[in-house]
Amino acid sequence: MTEQPRRILRALLSVSDKSGLVDFARALVAHNVELLSTGGTRKALAEAGLPVRDVSDLTDFPEMMDGRVKTLHPKVHGGLLAIRDNAEHVAAMSAHGIVPIDLLVVDLYPFEATVAKGAGYDDCIENIDIGGPAMVRAAAKNHGDVAVVVDTADYAVVLAEMESNGGATTLPLRKKLAAKAYARTAAYDAAISGWFAQTLGDPTPDYWALGGKRIQTMRYGENPHQVAAFYRSPEVRFGVATAKQVQGKQLSYNNINDTDAAFECVAEFDPARTAACAIIKHANPCGVAEAETLVEAYRKALMCDQDSAFGGIVAVNRVLDAEAARMITGIFTEVIIAPDATEEAIEIVRAKKNLRLMLAGGLPDPRAPGLTMRTVAGGFLMQSRDNAVVDDFEFKVVTRRAPTEAELADLKFAFRVAKHVKSNAVIYAKDRATVGIGAGQMSRVDSAAIAVRKAEAAARFFELPEPLTKGSVVASDAFYPFPDALLVSIRAGATAVVQPGGSIRDEEVIKAADEHDVAMVLTGFRHFRH
Repeated sequence: MTEQPRRILRALLSVSDKSGLVDFARALVAHNVELLSTGGTRKALAEAGLPVRDVSDLTDFPEMMDGRVKTLHPKVHGGLLAIRDNAEHVAAMSAHGIVPIDLLVVDLYPFEATVAKGAGYDDCIENIDIGGPAMVRAAAKNHGDVAVVVDTADYAVVLAEMESNGGATTLPLRKKLAAKAYARTAAYDAAISGWFAQTLGDPTPDYWALGGKRIQTMRYGENPHQVAAFYRSPEVRFGVATAKQVQGKQLSYNNINDTDAAFECVAEFDPARTAACAIIKHANPCGVAEAETLVEAYRKALMCDQDSAFGGIVAVNRVLDAEAARMITGIFTEVIIAPDATEEAIEIVRAKKNLRLMLAGGLPDPRAPGLTMRTVAGGFLMQSRDNAVVDDFEFKVVTRRAPTEAELADLKFAFRVAKHVKSNAVIYAKDRATVGIGAGQMSRVDSAAIAVRKAEAAARFFELPEPLTKGSVVASDAFYPFPDALLVSIRAGATAVVQPGGSIRDEEVIKAADEHDVAMVLTGFRHFRH
């Protein structure tokens, strides 16, 4: 493969996104590049007064079948694939009237956008590009001679090289463009195969492809010695990947991970029913509450663990208002994420120049199907999202005493939060607010005890007469294998408990609750979160 620059004499342009197209094409013409094009792209260039030749004139074959067949032709692919220094290739071009194409500019039919807007099956199928990916792959394979552009951001890069090299591109640039081209077609095919799997209701197909577009390169990952980037997938879901950042410095890897955890947690609470706030530290809630207003919900959430809330992430489920913004900015906070915010709230947050404000445009649906995945050595695990919602559970009373109406409301609240706390998870709640959270311990007993210590520390900080675990309820994300963790909670003052049930010692655990006049309900649903 020759290292010498390759002069661009002929370019084929066929794009859905016309932004920057005319200016780019005009610059190519200034370098004496012949333009070939199809359909809407050709029309846009012609209307701009640029000389452009229709691909049909090149192939001597009309566009047909509603545009499905127009570039799938030897005169197109031969012009892209021919190796310029190969005598046999050159002879074949001459024999069949094939002219070389030195630059290909294609951005593919907008399949992902079509799916995102909720189009019907037939519309999605019609927006699967065939000729585009075929040309892109051909040009990328022959990057020794051909430059391929699949991203409008690369228009300026190509023009800069042409300016520096007398209308030519260098091999290092063509290699980079080829690598991006293959990544783009791979992500495109991943979006299509994923859509088919979802349409067919097949969550575990024989082959699974993952694709996404990079939206941010980070200074480092979870730790400074790790590299990281943030990618947006084709999934349509409100969240940190779709949010508009209106304030503050760039998000870090850990910021994004924690912000996602916070927003998914607060989305469990229907904003039409109640205001809710979740404060997250290291992907775990350190305070969650619901109330009539956001400021009250934040105040109640903060009382759970003010120490951990310092430098945390705050998520709210309603439009951020000025009163809530004023209180949240009262302590050091890394990120606030909300569906939206008032102008007054935005101005209040702007006073804290390093505080990031993310407006997601809506809340993710906790019931929506979806997938989560993580890598393991040599592969990856994929599973459906935990979209089990407390409102759909049947709470089965298994003790002599049934929970009171107030206890039941708190039990539902606590189990809703448990879904978003790392296992083993034990959550104490009172008046629809967390008052103690134990997370991520190897022993459920340790989680129960840590949450109690947190509540005791909060009582000292806020000068309360007793820890708020007195008269609270407790939720366990999975069953109690023994009564020991339950007894820790009972000694802390819990009066009712919710758990999935299913242990071989359920009767022993239920008996311990009865002996202390504690109400217990079973959900039948576990919320492990590792």
